[in-house]
Amino acid sequence: MKPIKRRKSYSKEYKLDVIQQSYVRENIKELAEELGLRSELIYRWRREYHDDKDTSFPGQGVEKQSADQQELDRIKKENEDLRMERDILKKAIGIFSKKNG
Repeated sequence: MKPIKRRKSYSKEYKLDVIQQSYVRENIKELAEELGLRSELIYRWRREYHDDKDTSFPGQGVEKQSADQQELDRIKKENEDLRMERDILKKAIGIFSKKNG
């Protein structure tokens, strides 16, 4: 049976350090070999960071979101919670009004 190969994860700080080194070094392939990485990975990290410095490398399984998108998601969740509370209160009022009337 084949051993399970786990996917490596790197911290945001590590990625930023590698990106910084890649701009200083002339040969990215040599840097990648020294660090035990694929050069394609370094280029991808550089591209992601260049495209959006604020939301690059958010963490494991965390979707990249702008501050506006995060606020919108928070408001949608709050709205959903309030609707559920309203529906529960409507049902409770219906139940209590039947018992009293």
